[in-house]
Amino acid sequence: MSALTGRPDQRFAQRLYRLYDATGALPLLLAALIVLLAMFVPHFLAVQNVLNVLRSSSFLMIVAAGQMLVLIVGGFDLSIGAVVALASVVSATVMAELKPSMAAQPGLIIFLGVLAGLGCGLCVGLLNGMCVALLQISPFMVTLGTLSVATGLAFLLTNGIPVYGMPISYVQGFGRALWFGLPTAVYLAFAIVGVIWIMQNFTRMGRYIRAVGGNLQAALVSGVRTKTHLVLAYTLCSVLAAITGLALTAQIGSGQAFMGAQLTLESIAAAVIAGVSLTGGVGRVEMVALGSIFLLIITDAMDLLNVDSKLQTIFLGIILVLAVAVEELGKRRRARARQR
Repeated sequence: MSALTGRPDQRFAQRLYRLYDATGALPLLLAALIVLLAMFVPHFLAVQNVLNVLRSSSFLMIVAAGQMLVLIVGGFDLSIGAVVALASVVSATVMAELKPSMAAQPGLIIFLGVLAGLGCGLCVGLLNGMCVALLQISPFMVTLGTLSVATGLAFLLTNGIPVYGMPISYVQGFGRALWFGLPTAVYLAFAIVGVIWIMQNFTRMGRYIRAVGGNLQAALVSGVRTKTHLVLAYTLCSVLAAITGLALTAQIGSGQAFMGAQLTLESIAAAVIAGVSLTGGVGRVEMVALGSIFLLIITDAMDLLNVDSKLQTIFLGIILVLAVAVEELGKRRRARARQR
């Protein structure tokens, strides 16, 4: 016999409550937001606008998934935007330098450029992770320092001038291509989210990363290699930021040192909106994906309504503060419930 009893309206309310209890308010808020914007914002459901939202949210989804991993282990990463920019200019510079001498081998040029960009993310992530895990330096100071270094290197390599000259197949065949009507970035983002979802739910590494953030001392006593998993979280975060830089470079058609400036704040906001705890131990990548879409839909609506970009930045900050406040209130409510 079904556990849902009573009148149809009561059963519907019970289903909504179970959905809220399992996933939080975000799916319901996202659905309500889409309905309201479709009704009151002109051209919101236009095909081109939907594609733009999906593409932009895909880039944010990738970096927010990395930010989530660092938040779960009890830290955060301020260098994400700088890694995006550094990976962009390094990969574009490598491709542009190799193109004249290797014009007949565009695949190899792209491979080496992508490898260079990913290498930047790997190096920054390892540096962040080892400083936090081995030297026990504050994540704030470490990632603030690597943000400065990565930003400086990006501007040093380019003097602030965009880098062009990448193979056309990288830009047209990957960055701007549509597959079955959807941008390549959408498939890339959902593939990454799927891999992280599997890692979180079906692998030892996912369980250990959550354990490190939930209770570091308990994880250590249980035999978990806490330092290894701290380094892994920061490394994965930076590599995912580098992947975002590569995808953005292909989509824009140039490497830019200004790229990704807003992604650090947006990635934290998307993760917190999705219920990722700032104290560690809690976070689900599928909810972070929804949080990224939610945030980009709001940004897109403000663009369609011609809201000034400066006001949009203010609004983003307000959303972040409200999300943190809601998380803190929920934490206190759960603590009081456990004490009863």
